[in-house]
Amino acid sequence: MALYTPSSPHIHAPSSVNKMMLTVVLALVPGCLLYVILFGWGIIIHMSLAVVTALAIEALMLKLRGRPIILFVSDGSAIVTGLLLALSIPPIAPWWITVIGISFAIIIAKHLYGGLGFNPFNPAMIGYVVLLISFPLEMSTWPQPEALSHIHLDFLSAAQLVFNAETLQNINLDALSGATPLDYLKSQLGLQFTVDEVINSHPIFHSTAGIWMNIAFLAGGGWLLYKKVINWHIPAAMLGSLFILSVVFYLFDPERFASPWFHLFNGATMLGAFFIATDPVSAATTNNGRLIYGIGIGILIFIIRTWGGYPDGVAFAVLLMNICAPTIDHYTKARVFGHPDK
Repeated sequence: MALYTPSSPHIHAPSSVNKMMLTVVLALVPGCLLYVILFGWGIIIHMSLAVVTALAIEALMLKLRGRPIILFVSDGSAIVTGLLLALSIPPIAPWWITVIGISFAIIIAKHLYGGLGFNPFNPAMIGYVVLLISFPLEMSTWPQPEALSHIHLDFLSAAQLVFNAETLQNINLDALSGATPLDYLKSQLGLQFTVDEVINSHPIFHSTAGIWMNIAFLAGGGWLLYKKVINWHIPAAMLGSLFILSVVFYLFDPERFASPWFHLFNGATMLGAFFIATDPVSAATTNNGRLIYGIGIGILIFIIRTWGGYPDGVAFAVLLMNICAPTIDHYTKARVFGHPDK
């Protein structure tokens, strides 16, 4: 009697794209909640706008390409892209910044290459870099932590600021916004001040907002490791190389180079290490390749922060290593089973 045997694989893993993306969203929750507490409601507005825009653009592109809309929209990848980009945008930026960034990320960086699984670059970081280069003023206007600012916006006022800043009366934007620690340190070091002089001259360095934000994303990243959504190789290699390089230069000249702890717990370090650099599509895929990939990102972050034109550098470092990922995989691929080592 002939038996029907379906094609392989016969054993399916319990994970799926939907579950993986949902886990990533849940891992972002601690950082997002702390973001609201420390910097106000603007981030919730931008995240909501980013997710709605991402889903709408995703559905439109799928329709134009003749692909199943419900199947691919529901996989959660557009939501994650929207959230990551929104977290990279100043929460008091105008609404059109988010719409332009998300549209570019979904249309150009994702669907132009064939959709999820075919994009060589991280879509959220492509959208962020396009915004940073095209609209430097809007992308550099960051709010001060609530503890340092004399202006506290409720949800309605934050929405008015995002959608129509001219409707707000008696709001001094200069009093609400200011430089980030990385930005201020970089600009003052360029004026030949020492690290200690810079840190002691501005109250932003006495705020622990950035530290707690990075700790929150570190906790979320630890949960992703526990759930085995990501591997440890890229975060460990990225943070390790950034730490080692900053230690070497800090010991060499502590008056010109910030401490390793400053690099690790300021800017987008932890968000980049666990949520951006670990993108399974655009990152290296072999274990040895992931180590090389992560080390490269950490080195590039330090170089850009120290000598480059941008204060943070996580997005540029990730995109530069995205270019290298296929070559890294080619030279680090595992030996084929049954073949001797060369």
